[in-house]
Amino acid sequence: MPTLDLANAKPVAKAAAAGAAPAQALPLKPSLVGLDRAGLKAALEAIGIEGKETRMRVSQLWGWIYQRGAKTFEEMSNVSKHLRAALVENYTLDRPEVVVEQVSVDGTRKWLMRIPPSIAGEKWHEIETVYIPTRDRGTLCISSQVGCTLTCSFCHTGTQKLVRNLTAAEIVAQIIVARDRLGDWPGQEPPEGAFVPDDGGRFVSNIVLMGMGEPLYNVENVTAALKVLLDQDGLQLSKRRITLSTSGVVPEIGRVGEETGVSLAISLHAVTDTLRDELVPLNRKYPIADLLDACRNYPAASNARRITFEYVMLKGVNDSIDDAKRLVRLLKGIPAKINLIPFNPWPGSKYECSDWEQIERFSEIVFDAGYSSPVRTPRGRDILAACGQLKSETEKLRAKERAELMSKAEQDAFRAMSMVD
Repeated sequence: MPTLDLANAKPVAKAAAAGAAPAQALPLKPSLVGLDRAGLKAALEAIGIEGKETRMRVSQLWGWIYQRGAKTFEEMSNVSKHLRAALVENYTLDRPEVVVEQVSVDGTRKWLMRIPPSIAGEKWHEIETVYIPTRDRGTLCISSQVGCTLTCSFCHTGTQKLVRNLTAAEIVAQIIVARDRLGDWPGQEPPEGAFVPDDGGRFVSNIVLMGMGEPLYNVENVTAALKVLLDQDGLQLSKRRITLSTSGVVPEIGRVGEETGVSLAISLHAVTDTLRDELVPLNRKYPIADLLDACRNYPAASNARRITFEYVMLKGVNDSIDDAKRLVRLLKGIPAKINLIPFNPWPGSKYECSDWEQIERFSEIVFDAGYSSPVRTPRGRDILAACGQLKSETEKLRAKERAELMSKAEQDAFRAMSMVD
């Protein structure tokens, strides 16, 4: 694997180096970026906008935030001066802070983003979001959690314990930041030298929930965020261009299909429960047979919209010819394609990538059985932006530390109330 050249990492704000997020106070004013229509309505009602006017104002804010990428309320020319002043006084359009941007030799971009804590005194949290461009599409890989609920043994993210779920607004805000950084709003241009699609479409055309975290262990916020992305008066993304990847939280698979209709990807990686228990410990709770039954019943699956089964190629572990034949048998009756992923090394990993000749033999068996079996080209390896390599340095507070902060927050709130009285 190429050595990471830290000289090419671009600090983009006056902030501590990655991994040294300081403890800070909560933001003085909440941001409206990432909120759904109900959230915007509640924000307007909190500053006195009522009745029929509320719906109109929500529509105006929605258009400015999600169609034009407004960064200030002053830009909102069709919003009254009185309302703009009230918005400035009470809210912001702040995005997550981009602390570091890294650009791979292949054009992949990785942003380390900093988001506010949920409790005053807690460190600000850090997540990673990756942009993978080709000539005809720009795929944004977004995170759903700070850290990860799971401990998949081959995944770097899995070595970072779960800190907390991202809110729906924080999930949506990653797309807003990416479009900001790429000049992907009307009337804007990409940064000089940036690799973006040249087909005349959007620079961020596809979304994959394959970043930090297990999306279906944050299903409420993920579903709410997807509905914002799919709104055809806003970001206008298509169900076909959004893919949710799960390690197999079986009870939630059907629900997310029914409520959003997005494409599904399954992190499979093994063809026996014994091996999958080791690679994907969630399998002990939801074994392969149960997972595949959920896939057979996925509402959005069809021959036109196949479920993607992700299979990381680990040398001497899951890459035998017998493994390939068993994989074909397992997926019988499921509209599927198999995405073979060369293992992406990370510091401390015990695995190696399968030899290329073995990957090709594996792929031929799957292809000959009638399944599409593309081998994913590794992207962004030199900046640890490839599949399974994402991780931030945010750590979860100990229960005692969190309780102390909660206690302090409650005390501050009580003092504030006493002052009002």
